[in-house]
Amino acid sequence: MNEAKSGSATASHKGHRQRLRDRFRKTGEQGLADYELLEFLLFSALPRQDTKPIAKALLQRFGSFSAALAAPRERLKEINGLSDVSVDTLKAVHAAIVRYHKAELDERRLLDSWSKVIDYLQVSMEHSTVEEFRVLFLDKKNGLIADEVQQTGTVDHTPVYPREVIRRALEHSATALILVHNHPSGDPTPSRADIQMTQKIIDIAKPLGVEVHDHIIVGLRNNVSMRGLQLI
Repeated sequence: MNEAKSGSATASHKGHRQRLRDRFRKTGEQGLADYELLEFLLFSALPRQDTKPIAKALLQRFGSFSAALAAPRERLKEINGLSDVSVDTLKAVHAAIVRYHKAELDERRLLDSWSKVIDYLQVSMEHSTVEEFRVLFLDKKNGLIADEVQQTGTVDHTPVYPREVIRRALEHSATALILVHNHPSGDPTPSRADIQMTQKIIDIAKPLGVEVHDHIIVGLRNNVSMRGLQLI
């Protein structure tokens, strides 16, 4: 009797997965709810488990599909049923998304592709649980030379050393910079310290022929441009 029930459960499990695959092949991602797409991603990593409750637990814990993919490895491992391999799968998908958006910037003039710059920064930083300060180093044609995370801090602060930023600019032979940092609180409104730090970098950079095009602050699903706010 138990064997019959087990066989029936296995057949139902396989049938569910096949139906989800068929729907995905027919409709693409738009035919799947967020939890179903997470289920689908976990199929290969968890071949013998029902991934639906795991997918729903991910959404409940982190609040959204994108936040689940971007969540720190340690927090993902708190979800019952997720193995190291399945966490690897989710982190690899997020890395692929970031890599895709970054590839869109290669060999482009960044100021001519501003929406792609913002898309890349948003997907890279909006779900980070600590502040990160990064710099995009540009050449005289506004092409991307390098993209570097300069400092990583705490939930509400990251130390920034203006002279170190300019030193790296000179090492890259950069003529322009885009400064970026995130606010884990979700609110991208610049603080007084943000404005003061940005002005210090501008003051050091200008005599050396290095222009600061903008300072972007990334929040949850939104961002602000300090140049757009006329703060620089």
